[in-house]
Amino acid sequence: MEVSPSSSEDTSDTSQQQCSFSIPDNYRLYLVPFRWWKEAEGGCGDPDGGTKKKRGVLYDALPASSLYAGPMKILNSIFKSDLAFNLMKKEEDDDNYVSENNGGEDRDINGVSGRNYALVSADMWLEALKWHSESKGTVKASEDDMTDVYPLQLKLSILQDTNTLGVRISKKDNAVECFRRACKIFSIESEVLYIWDFSGQTANFLLNDNSKNTKDFPRQAEQDILLELQVYGLSDLIKNKDMKKDDVNVIKGSLKMNGCMSNSMRSEKGSLGLTGLQNLGNTCFMNSSLQCLAHTPKLVDYFLGDHRKEINHDNPLGMNGEIAMAFGDLLKTLWAPGATAVPPRTFKSKLAHFAPQFCGFNQHDSQELLAFLLDGLHEDLNRVKCKPYVEAKDGDGRADEDIADEYWQNHLSRNDSIIVDVCQGQYRSTLVCPICRKVSVTFDPFMYLSLPLPSTSLRTMTLTLVSTDGSAHPNPVTVTVPKQGKFEDLVNDLRNKCSLGNHQTLMVAEVYNNHIIRFLGDPTDSLSLIRDDDRLVAYKLQKDFHKFSQIVFVHQQIEKQAFGLPLVACGEIVKGHDIRDLYFKVLKAFTIRAKNSSTENNGNTVTMPTEDEDEETKNESCSDYEIKFYLSDDNGNVKGCEIVMDELLNSSELTGRVNIVVCWSDKNKMVEEYDQRLLRSPAEIYKPALFSKRPQESISLYKCLEAFLKEEPLGPEDMWYCPGCKKHRQASKKLDLWRLPEILVIHLKRFSYSRFLKNKLETYVDFPIHDLDLSTFVAYSNGRSTHRYMLYAISNHYGSMGGGHYTAFIRHDGDRWYDFDDSHVSPIDEDRIKTSAAYVLFYRRLEE
Repeated sequence: MEVSPSSSEDTSDTSQQQCSFSIPDNYRLYLVPFRWWKEAEGGCGDPDGGTKKKRGVLYDALPASSLYAGPMKILNSIFKSDLAFNLMKKEEDDDNYVSENNGGEDRDINGVSGRNYALVSADMWLEALKWHSESKGTVKASEDDMTDVYPLQLKLSILQDTNTLGVRISKKDNAVECFRRACKIFSIESEVLYIWDFSGQTANFLLNDNSKNTKDFPRQAEQDILLELQVYGLSDLIKNKDMKKDDVNVIKGSLKMNGCMSNSMRSEKGSLGLTGLQNLGNTCFMNSSLQCLAHTPKLVDYFLGDHRKEINHDNPLGMNGEIAMAFGDLLKTLWAPGATAVPPRTFKSKLAHFAPQFCGFNQHDSQELLAFLLDGLHEDLNRVKCKPYVEAKDGDGRADEDIADEYWQNHLSRNDSIIVDVCQGQYRSTLVCPICRKVSVTFDPFMYLSLPLPSTSLRTMTLTLVSTDGSAHPNPVTVTVPKQGKFEDLVNDLRNKCSLGNHQTLMVAEVYNNHIIRFLGDPTDSLSLIRDDDRLVAYKLQKDFHKFSQIVFVHQQIEKQAFGLPLVACGEIVKGHDIRDLYFKVLKAFTIRAKNSSTENNGNTVTMPTEDEDEETKNESCSDYEIKFYLSDDNGNVKGCEIVMDELLNSSELTGRVNIVVCWSDKNKMVEEYDQRLLRSPAEIYKPALFSKRPQESISLYKCLEAFLKEEPLGPEDMWYCPGCKKHRQASKKLDLWRLPEILVIHLKRFSYSRFLKNKLETYVDFPIHDLDLSTFVAYSNGRSTHRYMLYAISNHYGSMGGGHYTAFIRHDGDRWYDFDDSHVSPIDEDRIKTSAAYVLFYRRLEE
């Protein structure tokens, strides 16, 4: 566990092949299986360097709601965490039921299955790791073992005077794979969970704020500490613990588990290669690319053979053959008879050593890994030991065929490997000067094709329109805006859809977990900053709202999380009852009391109160409704005590925007008389229809090729130096496919990058499976009558840029397709492999 400046910053120490934040070791804690730690402690005394065994401090993990201490405690955390629990320190008397001698042996201490963990310092963990390594016959702790460590971001809330730490683990702070593991490790629904702290660090967190031991910890809020817990040795145990019948697939009477299949119905040869790769912590991107290459024809035969005789140890551009050897050893393991899911630790270690950008356990891009690996394998296996100097000659009017062959031979004189033999092609690049019309033609090699995804220029966005005077129900409104438009485009179209009057205006806010997290206001902000899964609310206000206090109301039930839409109201505030009156005014649209007037909402009759009923509601709110109001800051932290209705409020706290938390009682009339369904969370910006196989856009792979090969002007940053004009010109450029490889890798450019945002295109690409015919796209036949390919592998990416998950679909044993999802390998029907998750396509050439 370490104090973390950021969950995304990563400083690499390539000399040790390990990445970590620049944090003192005494602040770093490791979560390990309890038995693993006790075995090391028993074998080497105190792994911290002493001879006396340490006595751990025991914590019980309890539900976060079990220590409820009134509304103030609940309201101090505005955002409901995705995973929340409390760690209560056991006092000495309570600890007597576990003797120091047995160290918890009365309970099952098999790590995850026993629900017992240990917290140890970095030095203690390293000593224990060395002891385990030596006890297994190795000389020292291998760096490969360190790839089994992955970070988990969490926030600690110090619950004063209770010997308790509140723990919150959020999906937004952690990668998807790490959060999934956290949910399994810290689940307290079915079994009791115990954590023993042998480091002595957690006691520092429980000291008061004046302690010198805690004053240097950066705070995220008044009582929050952002920490990074290093988790070690739990990946395999989680997998074994959660193995269910669903993980064992029966295929036509043949039992298969973890990629291994009995040969009762099929030959052993047919089951070879159906082996998964364990996820070492956000390594699904690596596993996806590795599985695609591990099932690439000719590469498999080459690396399963005697490939080491071609390793080039003298190539300064290579990696001394280490990447090639690590990749070859991994392929042999994956294709071994009876192999179970393989942990690719050695390969991951080599990768981190030679490519620090892939160091650590953050999510990366499978195509970027693929590009590095193909280039690295080529240089490690380059048959050219001494590269000659070659200079491209001008065409001088010669035929393109002669120029292309000359370029290709020059390339082969410096680059000759199995990767070039199988994966490299050649395209023609034509540049034309817009001034003197000078034409320049070059022929360049390529390892893969990166194709753009042409798409429509418009985007639909759904917002929730909310009145601030209680005159109308919340209503979803869908607008159409330019994809590359500005915030003002959104507001203008929204005004038209809402029929806004001259005296009215809109205030747009982003809502997350039933709280407003930001207001959108700059007209020039790019709409690309708004994601499809964001939730936006447009509040309809009077134009003179700046003259009054703007109140943001957030609803919360005692002992429960916040619920419903945040409501906004404007008015003059002097006393507490002014806030109360504004709240019930804006809330009147949600009443369900059957009185005089009603409107229809989604088929349900919803009553709108009359003016007399509004006044009646105000009077009832004091006497009959158990409701409390609290001032809070922008981060949701409650300021001061409950607002008293008849007391004057501090005018300095009522300027500008005022945040109020409204605490409902579960037992009062509010729950019965106001329709909470109308207060439900706002709609997402865009959400595909349920069970829809295709998102809103679809395009063929051939259209992507056309967009890639079409003539277009170079950008201002890519000016070409024209040899005719002797100046840099914005020339036009045209690409043509000239020589196609045996294995054609096609990268679909789903990820777009701008100064402010990374975005993913979910466009459905309709790609051929059995017959990709590129004959019309190739400018030179090279003696071939057709250029047809068959799909054999797909690298998929699911989810958004920040998280997401990679898998691979592989054609194996004829026309059978399999889903390679890290450790799990299962059959999949061919009609299910076309999805909008397809990211990198692998084709092999068909023989004529």
